[in-house]
Amino acid sequence: MKQKETLLTTPLSEQKIELSHLIIEEMGDEHKASSVDTPMRADAFDKTDEEKIAIIEPHFRAIMETLGMDLNDDSLRGTPLRVAKMYVKELFQGLNPANMPSMTLFENKFQYNEMLVEKNINFYTNCEHHFVPFFGKAHVAYISSGKVIGLSKLNRLVEYYSKRPQVQERLTMQIGKALQTVLQTQDVAVFLDAKHLCVASRGVKDDSSNTITSFYGGKFQEENTKAEFLKYLDINA
Repeated sequence: MKQKETLLTTPLSEQKIELSHLIIEEMGDEHKASSVDTPMRADAFDKTDEEKIAIIEPHFRAIMETLGMDLNDDSLRGTPLRVAKMYVKELFQGLNPANMPSMTLFENKFQYNEMLVEKNINFYTNCEHHFVPFFGKAHVAYISSGKVIGLSKLNRLVEYYSKRPQVQERLTMQIGKALQTVLQTQDVAVFLDAKHLCVASRGVKDDSSNTITSFYGGKFQEENTKAEFLKYLDINA
């Protein structure tokens, strides 16, 4: 029987993500373990955004023409440029560290020492294997080490790492590790529940399955704390 939902928890100290634990044959037989960092070339930021757009446009034009589409049609004429701008300025802007949102911390003047949970953060990203979307909800939590952060910054951090070609496991880890760095605490949890269009719209064409990944650091690795977090998400530990 095909598994409909998979829970993947990656220990804090683990630097490699073993994708073989997921039922992901739809992504290809050569789907290997991957590092937490997004694979980037050394010269990734030598070109300006405008230069990248100018390079991508004719390449996408060639793809459309190869598919047999008539780019003289009014509806299609501007598509290559629109796609190039969308890739650089929107969908994949998170590849550039310059677009990392500002993360200002504040003193925990209320002395609030319980976990803070931000539920149902919408995210929308693209699978790096087929360049089609996967999207869903992110739930993040942390326990203050003396500093707190504005709630909207949690949403912005999720969005930043979503705006690049992604694998859900890597996205989960990147959000978790970034929150640990920003919040100056190991006590961070991240839970992602997503639907993948590379599964729903192609391959097996199963639009009923979801994929779940999680990250637990510090106190969230303790069963009682983890269970409390999952209770807030209405999920049984």
